[in-house]
Amino acid sequence: MKTCIFDLDGTLTDTISAIAHFGNLALSECGFSGFETDRYKLFVGDGRTKLIERMLLAQDALTDESFKAVCTVYDRYYEADPLYDTRAYEGIEELIKKLKAMGVQMAVCSNKPDNVVHDVIKKVFGEGYFDVISGVADGKPTKPDKRYTEAVLKRLGKNSDECIFIGDTNVDILTGKNAGITTVGVLWGFRDRAELEAAGADYIISKPEEILSYIG
Repeated sequence: MKTCIFDLDGTLTDTISAIAHFGNLALSECGFSGFETDRYKLFVGDGRTKLIERMLLAQDALTDESFKAVCTVYDRYYEADPLYDTRAYEGIEELIKKLKAMGVQMAVCSNKPDNVVHDVIKKVFGEGYFDVISGVADGKPTKPDKRYTEAVLKRLGKNSDECIFIGDTNVDILTGKNAGITTVGVLWGFRDRAELEAAGADYIISKPEEILSYIG
């Protein structure tokens, strides 16, 4: 059976309201205007650094000083309450339990900070479901760099043709493609079908249970 490698935000967990909440808190504290929640769907996908750059670029306020200030406040708020308004998407918990019962290996690959990824997975899903949980640490490549995914494959003991990569953005599709992994784009997350198709997703699904069709 194929090993399933999942993105986190927008794929396993619905976090866009949390990201918008902490983003707007940080912007406000640093003297900038905030954004509607849906606007954050276009800011996310490439990790915290790119998120904050896009938040500031969107109001023509990106400087070294503003970036450092917003990052500091954003990190302080988010790491103090990483589960704020965070939950698994409908059908995801059932899917994860079913895959585990079938003996399918699973991994999580996120551009969130590594400690936050571990905390979210533990508290939303519990322990023992995922064989590898990987977030971003200092000096470590991020998605879609193939070195990121190759490191996960090594930890899993798998080759690229033994896995599928499941995510909701073009970054996730490129992550899988850069490592030679079959990609499955999901429509319940932060981006739409057009983006996933343009990125070259091998398959696109609208419900978590459809993943079962691609693991055989």
